[in-house]
Amino acid sequence: MESEQQALCMICKDVKEDGIHICTSFLCTDCESELVQTDVLDDKYAFFISQMRQIMLKKNA
Repeated sequence: MESEQQALCMICKDVKEDGIHICTSFLCTDCESELVQTDVLDDKYAFFISQMRQIMLKKNA
């Protein structure tokens, strides 16, 4: 049985195994789930968008 690699989540900053890699960043399944369920008017949604923008900044650097 293969062991999954752990990665640092770009949102919660925890090291986890389950999630998705977007370019060079990692988003854990817990944060992904919370992100897609958060209302766009919620203050936390703005935080998620801010963190996700970091992917583009890294990619364009």
